[in-house]
Amino acid sequence: MPSPTHGTAAERTAVLEGLAGVVPPRAVSNDDLPAAWDTDDAWVRRRTGIRVRHWVAPGVSTGDLALEAARRALAVAAAAPVRPLGAATTAPVDAVVVATSTPDRPMPAMAPQLAHRLGLGPVAAWDVAAACSGFVYALAGAAGAIGAGIANRVLIVAAEVYSTLIAPDDRGAGVVFADGAGAVVLRRGEQGEPGSVLGFDLGSDGAGHELIEVPGGGALARSAPDRYTPADLHFKMRGRDVFQEAVTHMTLSAQLLLKNVGWSVHDIDRFVAHQANARILNAVAERIPVPSDRQVANIDRVGNTGAASIPLALADAAEHGRLHAGQRVLLTSFGAGLTWGSAALLWPDLAPVPSVHSTDGPPRSR
Repeated sequence: MPSPTHGTAAERTAVLEGLAGVVPPRAVSNDDLPAAWDTDDAWVRRRTGIRVRHWVAPGVSTGDLALEAARRALAVAAAAPVRPLGAATTAPVDAVVVATSTPDRPMPAMAPQLAHRLGLGPVAAWDVAAACSGFVYALAGAAGAIGAGIANRVLIVAAEVYSTLIAPDDRGAGVVFADGAGAVVLRRGEQGEPGSVLGFDLGSDGAGHELIEVPGGGALARSAPDRYTPADLHFKMRGRDVFQEAVTHMTLSAQLLLKNVGWSVHDIDRFVAHQANARILNAVAERIPVPSDRQVANIDRVGNTGAASIPLALADAAEHGRLHAGQRVLLTSFGAGLTWGSAALLWPDLAPVPSVHSTDGPPRSR
């Protein structure tokens, strides 16, 4: 019998029916980076594969990006050519899940306020804090809620405003991390139909918690303030160690999930990994292995957007016609914690997905 973290879909199958993403209008090219960082376009591209990233304007929060992505995904779901099974719900969704490591505030969770801003009523709402693995973890939790009969339709939003965590003198993180949000809508459906979520592999290793962290801002710092400084409110990462851990765990997780769902590497039509940096993406794809023409990547145009990176890459690929109904799609991710996770699904027949590059800023009323 499959274990909870390595199982295939239950009888009540979760099916993807909505997808959208958004990045803030402010585009920061490699030439626009702070002069104090002493970088140039060639150096950044060689190390990361990134040409441009997007950062929010002052006053724009993670919740604002999440709201815009959610509205777009719900609109796509509303126009879906296939309607869900069972009686219609009184709201567009029964539950809201937000994946983020840059919440608007430590408490309360972001999901209830997002549900309120969307006018969804008293639906179930909760956050997931698994850093860059957050979207896959949230997807698994939402699929589980559908499988258990808790919900018939779930909105999942992954949103990050990493620009708020970057120290002014941190070139390493500053050239990589960016802001954005991606959202999907899952509904109850039938096994094997386009959009079916087929299975997951999830894992963690808390022994590596110091490899990627924001040390301050939590209960540890409040209980022992003499041990922490204002600098501890910024993002810290041990890049070389993270590279090896990310490549190892994403590769093994993806390979294990392939075995569990009965796919060979030749069955993969599209492969979407967390957009950490181009070198990690290439290393994971080579080890699985997945040919370059089946890989989906947009890190060159949006940077590393944490939990939002996979849904943003999916939305970008869908917009440009690289995803088609029935294709077999493999997702894999790695983040702070340490956490990692993979998911397999059949691509749905979606309504047109709007561009993630919007000329309008997200709403800012809270």
